[in-house]
Amino acid sequence: MAEQIRLGLERITELMGLLGNPQKSLKYVHVAGSNGKGSTCAMIESVLRCAGLKTGMFTSPCLESLSEQIQVNRQNISAQDYETAENIVKNAAVRMSDYPSPFELLTAVAIVHFTRMNCDIVIMEVGMGGATDSTNVIPAPEVAVITNIGLEHTEYLGDTLEKIAGVKAGIIKEGCTAVCYDGSKEVTDVVENVCLNRNVRLILPDFDDVAIVQSDMNGQHFIYHKAEYMIPLVGRYQVNNALLVLSCIEALNNRGYWISDKAVKEGLMNVSWPARFEVLCSKPLFILDGGHNLQCAEAIRDNIEQFLKGKKITFIMGVLRDKDYEDEVRLLMPYAREFICVTPESDRALPAEELSRLINSYGGCSRAMQSISEGVMIALSEKKEPVLAFGSLYMAGEIRRLVCHFVTDNN
Repeated sequence: MAEQIRLGLERITELMGLLGNPQKSLKYVHVAGSNGKGSTCAMIESVLRCAGLKTGMFTSPCLESLSEQIQVNRQNISAQDYETAENIVKNAAVRMSDYPSPFELLTAVAIVHFTRMNCDIVIMEVGMGGATDSTNVIPAPEVAVITNIGLEHTEYLGDTLEKIAGVKAGIIKEGCTAVCYDGSKEVTDVVENVCLNRNVRLILPDFDDVAIVQSDMNGQHFIYHKAEYMIPLVGRYQVNNALLVLSCIEALNNRGYWISDKAVKEGLMNVSWPARFEVLCSKPLFILDGGHNLQCAEAIRDNIEQFLKGKKITFIMGVLRDKDYEDEVRLLMPYAREFICVTPESDRALPAEELSRLINSYGGCSRAMQSISEGVMIALSEKKEPVLAFGSLYMAGEIRRLVCHFVTDNN
């Protein structure tokens, strides 16, 4: 279940102080944004590992296991190492009058583990926002990366793109280099002003200087600044994320790292990041996307137009109550055969029955399921393909397990 959100750096700062401030001994790439954070982190990590660096990576949420969120050289933290780091953190936390939140504890566990493993560089994904997220306890990173920003968590981050961008740009600290997804002008202007005020160099990728040579359900081949790259990720937005990664690598090389072109191409070509328009099964065709807001739904629509044009989709949809699910439904309804509604495993989840009533009120066809498992099994058994599950990463892990078991049992 989702934890109560408690933003602010007071508790995590006190906790890290009690631990001896291990965060100060590491180097970081810090990644904030609304969409593409996980994919961007995965691509950066893959490139840096191919360049011979020992990488740490902290991401959230997990799909199947908490250990996924803390990785060294793309290997999940072991149960023994997790227990060791957790004991160190909790022994410090019990001395605090205001006990840390679960995410603050997890952040500290990750940093302790990365320190114990002597990581060369850590890719740290922001949990929510930026300025007051617990990951922002780290010192100035080598590179602060801002991915695509949209309206999200408005009750915590602000009700305009400018306000949200200001919070996310809080990871930009004097002494780092910043890289920003060059999306809406409102966001770019905010980030540029923050960089100017903090004397930070800003690099923007040039989205106009890219040519996509080939794109299908297996990945994409593109040319950028006269160099050729391949990524096994689907969707034009993933090419844009890759350009953001290339700008991050440029920034690191400018700071004294040596990341070869070979490492960059190899890292991008071999990256893996599940639940992003991921084909789990081909017969029947079953696609999983962790898209959880309107921008993600727009990316799903674009992929449908490119890869599934003219087909009616059986959507498995589950959402959190604090998302723009009404706009998502309206956007994707023209492509739907029907919606199979489920409830994600989160105390912020919108009940499947409520989502189904909304869809039916718009003239759509929907059914509410008692469980995610029931929804997936019905979609697979009825074989009304293609099936596309989306709406929340909180249900992606269970869906992946269920479909993988179905594939195994039917082969």
